[in-house]
Amino acid sequence: MDPRSAPPSLPFGPSSIRLAVIPGDGIGPELVASAIAIMTAACELDGVSLQLEEEQAGAAQYRKTGDALLPGALDRLRAADGVLKGPVGLPEVRKPDGTEAGLLGGLLRIGLDTYANMRPIRLLPGVDSPTRFRSGEIDYVIVRENTEGLYLSRGAGVRNRHAAADQLLVTRAGVERIARFAFEQATLRSGAPLDGVRRVTCVDKSNVLRSYAFFRDVFDEVATDYPEIEADHLYADAAAHALVVDPARFDVLVMENFLGDILSDLGAGTAGGLGMCPSGNIGADAAYFEPIHGSAPSIAGQDRANPVSQILSAALLLRHCGRPDIARRIDAAVERAFVEGAVAIQPSGGPVGGTEATTRAILERLTD
Repeated sequence: MDPRSAPPSLPFGPSSIRLAVIPGDGIGPELVASAIAIMTAACELDGVSLQLEEEQAGAAQYRKTGDALLPGALDRLRAADGVLKGPVGLPEVRKPDGTEAGLLGGLLRIGLDTYANMRPIRLLPGVDSPTRFRSGEIDYVIVRENTEGLYLSRGAGVRNRHAAADQLLVTRAGVERIARFAFEQATLRSGAPLDGVRRVTCVDKSNVLRSYAFFRDVFDEVATDYPEIEADHLYADAAAHALVVDPARFDVLVMENFLGDILSDLGAGTAGGLGMCPSGNIGADAAYFEPIHGSAPSIAGQDRANPVSQILSAALLLRHCGRPDIARRIDAAVERAFVEGAVAIQPSGGPVGGTEATTRAILERLTD
């Protein structure tokens, strides 16, 4: 199975996939339109149709109604075979307490219990890295616990004019299931680029905080169920260093929510930028897929956004829906577009020629 695979999803008809689509804010609608065009074309080549149901959500929706999600949205999203989500958020849309409104991370991750955030970090052929490494040497998956950790304190911290505090909470059940998810991912992969060893690295700060020591202890317990997978440990600061200087040693990494948020962006920087990295948020009965970057409203509508992360997120979604053949077709088209020079990324992160030209270049290579 493809090393970037995700677990199978809910059953669906043999020639149809029912998807919910959240266009998002800023550049979100442009990126989602690009991904849908490529998904539709790739599915048609295999005789599969997409049934798309749009769900308005995010900062623009909050500005209209005071809520980022419409009533019944979680039930509708859960009923779909999968969800394709564009980036959301507008910096000027704020809650009364001054925090940004319209962000969906906490609402969807908690509401759908999509406890596993899977972020493949892979340097594609034809893509330059600011590091000395080449394609094939950076290929790992960060598995980020998605429903607890420090971010469970979102909106629940305490503050006065003298001090502020947030709480980091991890539970046995939460760590067990995210650790098991990480080991299952490792069974689907071919191992670390350096040595071919299937390995799961637990990243924590167990030398400082009891919560992280607890995370490591539970991870080690789960590891005993996977004797064929090497269990590895690194402190978060050492992991940040190693992801830059020795990325080929990594296969799958698992960590608490906050650490996963930070280290996945670091990894993206070594693999061509945030615009190159997809993600999946996966639970027992729901899943949604999105880029790991934000909505970039300053370039919205200007044909300047890189659609690759959204397109690769669509490929992850198709794998999750049990269509690895179609997902491989999309991945191969993206890779060929870079290798043949039809798509290139500027230092700013935007694609040469723009969003639409990048989409056309990938579309043209779906049948090659």
